[in-house]
Amino acid sequence: MQQLRKMGGNDLIPEILQYSFMQKALIVGLLIAIITPLIGLTVVLKRLSMIGDSLSHTSLAGVAAGLVIGVNPVLGAIVFAIIAAFAIERVRKIFKSYSEIAIAIIMSTGIGLAGILSSYVKNMADFNSFLFGSIVATSNLEIILVFVLGILVVAAVVILYRELMYIAFDEECAALAGIPVGGVNFLFTILTAVTVSVSARTVGTLVVSSLLVLPVASAMQVSKSYKATTFISVIYAVIATMTGLIVSFYGDLRPGGTIVLIAVFMLILSIGYGKVIRKE
Repeated sequence: MQQLRKMGGNDLIPEILQYSFMQKALIVGLLIAIITPLIGLTVVLKRLSMIGDSLSHTSLAGVAAGLVIGVNPVLGAIVFAIIAAFAIERVRKIFKSYSEIAIAIIMSTGIGLAGILSSYVKNMADFNSFLFGSIVATSNLEIILVFVLGILVVAAVVILYRELMYIAFDEECAALAGIPVGGVNFLFTILTAVTVSVSARTVGTLVVSSLLVLPVASAMQVSKSYKATTFISVIYAVIATMTGLIVSFYGDLRPGGTIVLIAVFMLILSIGYGKVIRKE
């Protein structure tokens, strides 16, 4: 990244905006920051916070498969993540009293597949870019994918706001209230899988799950309603992602890790602020 920055540019424009790869990264980062907490709120309330880890590891196997057979790795990640998401839902029904086992089983499977398939990848640099994220490698196709995904996620959250809220807290009560739990869960499962897999290129598969959870956890410390938590978590995610991309650019750091550490710092501040509010 430092070599790219030495090329120079227009002094009237901030340095970070003089490079097309950073322009793409900021656009994708903003879209992902809006999408992930919208999905993450339901994930957290359903007590499936670790599902992001499971899907991200499985999507990594899809990345490796895509690189091996010559298909766009993002598309490979999407296919594998969707399969894994439905597999988790299926296994959860088998182990009703121990639903977290489903996440561990699918994550273990994903890690195993990723390990085997990665041994056949010729260019490990491409594979590693998905592990930790690569702002330089963001393509036009990925921008389109994230943009379309963003529209779908926002539309789903707006249209199914009541349904998602009911299901997040209690699926049985939601069913009794006449909500089509199966259909909503089906749609939500697909959106979660695609969100995790598409976000991998920018922030990395090893940290994408953090964006699902950390902004939501921070928002829950300072908000008192479902709606407020939704909006505040998006604000937290946008601040963490944009700040992380800027810091990683000027500090020559990995964007994924930088974003996550900033999100963790924001969570710590939110916990402290939340304690002060409760004392008052």
